[in-house]
Amino acid sequence: MATQQELEQLAAQLRQPNGAAGIDVANMMNENNIGMTHHSISRLGLRVGHRVLEIGHGNGGHIEYLLNKADALQYTGLEMSELMTEEARRLNQQWVENKQAAFFLYDGNQTSFNDNSFDKVFTVNTIYFWKNPVALLNEINRITAEGGWFNITFAQKAFMQTLLFVKFGFELYDTKKVEEVVAKTAWKIANTGSETETVKTKTGELVEREFTTITLAK
Repeated sequence: MATQQELEQLAAQLRQPNGAAGIDVANMMNENNIGMTHHSISRLGLRVGHRVLEIGHGNGGHIEYLLNKADALQYTGLEMSELMTEEARRLNQQWVENKQAAFFLYDGNQTSFNDNSFDKVFTVNTIYFWKNPVALLNEINRITAEGGWFNITFAQKAFMQTLLFVKFGFELYDTKKVEEVVAKTAWKIANTGSETETVKTKTGELVEREFTTITLAK
């Protein structure tokens, strides 16, 4: 059984990986979240030349999968973790060099992008850490082109509340709660899809995880 200090440290790393431990946590996150990430990407409806933004890309181990979904895709990733920005650039060096991928730091609230900069946006397992969900959703709406989509993928509250570390800085959501937040923004909900998968928790147990992707349309 993990101690409270170990759980607090894990929660902090999941929010914003840093140091040597951050690399290990990022690798674990990529492995455990890959099903959710593929689900979110597959529901973006990517087409030739789409400009794609991801909020919270982690180590970027899934970028090649995304860029192979259609020709001439342009990917941009935003992270609050300097370590994850560096790691994603390292793991995706060929895509960065051919200018199909770019990774940037941001503060979790505002971006420096122009209006209508992206066709499709997605995020996986970051909503728990949003300090001001309404403001961030409206900021993403601003930088998304007319007719664009934003996929929010998250594990349902019923699953998340079984994990001991989530009491340290996580805001938990179910579909209704996300819908209530979205209703306060400029977005419209276009689609909702859920799946259940067997995963290993951050503390090593195998469990059934229900997760959902909510597609917002501008």
